[in-house]
Amino acid sequence: MVRRAMAVVTAIVLFGEAVGVVLVNAVLATVVDNQQMSLAGMDPGAMSTGTWALGWVSGVLLVLCGLIPLVAAVRDRGPGRFARISLIGCAVVHGVLGALAVGLVGWAAFAVMMVVLGLLVLTLVSYAPSGPDAVPADKGGRGDGAGAGAPATV
Repeated sequence: MVRRAMAVVTAIVLFGEAVGVVLVNAVLATVVDNQQMSLAGMDPGAMSTGTWALGWVSGVLLVLCGLIPLVAAVRDRGPGRFARISLIGCAVVHGVLGALAVGLVGWAAFAVMMVVLGLLVLTLVSYAPSGPDAVPADKGGRGDGAGAGAPATV
């Protein structure tokens, strides 16, 4: 029950972040377009269009990443391999952006990024693969422990 609630909260946070990213990029694109700003001689129209495109693509990717924990919560079943890889990628991006946000924006932005990173990791861990297909930690893996070279007992 707790993992369902956590997955729903993760999805809601990712949806909210998607809206925020689109809005921030919309403001940036509008400012660049209205003031005809240029960076190293680039066309301001191209910069504005690129900012709009980046905002929408980032927003759509965050919504898609938010759908993964939402579907997992509705089904109460862990996400598949591709969905888990997508959530791991999303978590890595949040970690890197959090590290960059400390210097560029401040500690509050870092804290927000780390909360989202924590929610993503908790969702991944709470829906860890289990069942007949999962390999137990003490069998089937390569280890360097005492019984690493011994044949497995069934």
